[in-house]
Amino acid sequence: MVLFRSVAALSKLRSRLAQQSSSLGSIRWLQVQSASDLDLHSQLKELIPEQQERLKKLKSDHGKVQLGNITADMVIGGMRGMTGLLWETSLLDPDEGIRFRGLSIPECQKLLPSAKAGGEPLPEGLLWLLLTGKVPNKEQADGLSAELCNRAKIPDHVFKAIDALPVAAHPMTQFATGVMALQVDSEFQKAYEKGMPKAKFWEPTYEDSMNLIARLPTVASYVYRRIYKDGGIIPPDNSLDYAANFSHMLGFDDPKMLELMRLYVTIHSDHEGGNVSAHTAHLVGSALSDPYLSFAAALNGLAGPLHGLANQEVLLWIESLVKEVGEDITTDQLKDYVWKTLKSGKVVPGYGHGVLRKTDPRYTCQREFALKHLPDDPLFKLVSKLYEVVPPILTELGKVKNPWPNVDAHSGVLLKYFGLSEARYFTVLFGVSRSIGIGSQLIWDRALGLPLERPKSVTMDWLESYCKKAA
Repeated sequence: MVLFRSVAALSKLRSRLAQQSSSLGSIRWLQVQSASDLDLHSQLKELIPEQQERLKKLKSDHGKVQLGNITADMVIGGMRGMTGLLWETSLLDPDEGIRFRGLSIPECQKLLPSAKAGGEPLPEGLLWLLLTGKVPNKEQADGLSAELCNRAKIPDHVFKAIDALPVAAHPMTQFATGVMALQVDSEFQKAYEKGMPKAKFWEPTYEDSMNLIARLPTVASYVYRRIYKDGGIIPPDNSLDYAANFSHMLGFDDPKMLELMRLYVTIHSDHEGGNVSAHTAHLVGSALSDPYLSFAAALNGLAGPLHGLANQEVLLWIESLVKEVGEDITTDQLKDYVWKTLKSGKVVPGYGHGVLRKTDPRYTCQREFALKHLPDDPLFKLVSKLYEVVPPILTELGKVKNPWPNVDAHSGVLLKYFGLSEARYFTVLFGVSRSIGIGSQLIWDRALGLPLERPKSVTMDWLESYCKKAA
């Protein structure tokens, strides 16, 4: 029997979720796990047959149902607005923002286990939620944390592969190299080469994904210490949870920084399947490339300026603003600088989103963290002032569908406050976090037997001809 921690709170939440059922296709129950349900792998083993039958029935009953019309604008414009991908772990609503297995960020902050009472959610809890659709209890989250610690040992050849690169190489280049070096130990590749039934593909994928998630903080912190701290490596502290241990290995032990890292890793973990890094991992994984190969490809997408590199660009832009105008900047000076940026043909980094049409809830929860822990920080005050100034200017410009801040608009200032000020490294943090969502979905890709992705492409000649006939 499932034990509910707070019957009244969960009853109220269930009622709210029922009203939003159209956006919650990936969750059909909300449970807080009982202490007896401790093994994540066993839970997945029970869940998978049910979900396989569900998908089979969905395809049989509704396979011919149309999900919308494809326009020439969609084909030319990066497939924006085109529904064409199954992604179970999260769903992004243009107005509401991201939901992880049906739960919003505020709901995750309330329901997922935390390291301390009233603290930020543990990423281990979110990993459990993404994989099972169930909210774990604290004992289960702690058990998963211990399991990840046990999986975290890095072979020496990984460090040697990174050391073969110049220290000046971009942190994402070094990080992706480390991930490729980890691939040598892929359980999926070994099992596939020996031969195994398709129905069991998910099991070595699970092993690879969990090992990858577990090992990334050590690889990422090695890259950071190699580039910025003269190679002075800090060993892990296995008494700490996943995010706190990552922060510790980077060299940051302030309890508030540990809380920030828990929040950061949680909210950056997944953002449905259409973004560059998630889609890349799904595409590469659909060829039965193992999770290491798939995630390394995703990292190379994440490193692009229009995706994960944007968090680096935000802090650099803010620092250039302060350098030119000063910290004690007036609203009019700020407006002038924003207009100067736009008229130079550049964008204001951290504003706008390919799907969202409101303020990103990931921005909002970071703002709430800042209001709680660093309300008087000058750069936070500047970020707050930008929140007031930038959206009206972008609206006036008339070319932007979403003038509101996204997740990148805030994270750099928070990290800098606690001493992690090397902007070129920020995307590596993003990459560690994104492994949780990508790894979870790769497991379900193999469990559900999702096929090789192969969309149709056309030429401009074909498009012109087709559109003229359709006119």
